Amino acid sequence: MDTSNLLIFIISAFALGVVIIMTRDRIPTKMRRGLALTATIMVALAFCLIIYSFLVI
Repeated sequence: MDTSNLLIFIISAFALGVVIIMTRDRIPTKMRRGLALTATIMVALAFCLIIYSFLVI
């Protein structure tokens, strides 16, 4: 399993979540729900991939 791609995805997912939380007042209302849903799915997938990588290694 290529861990460099996994690490890049995990860092970018958490960074997107942090950016959305920090700038939620400046995000237009129409985009806010879609971005929040996308970030939530990406962070949940990142957690699953972290656990999967611990179990496989």
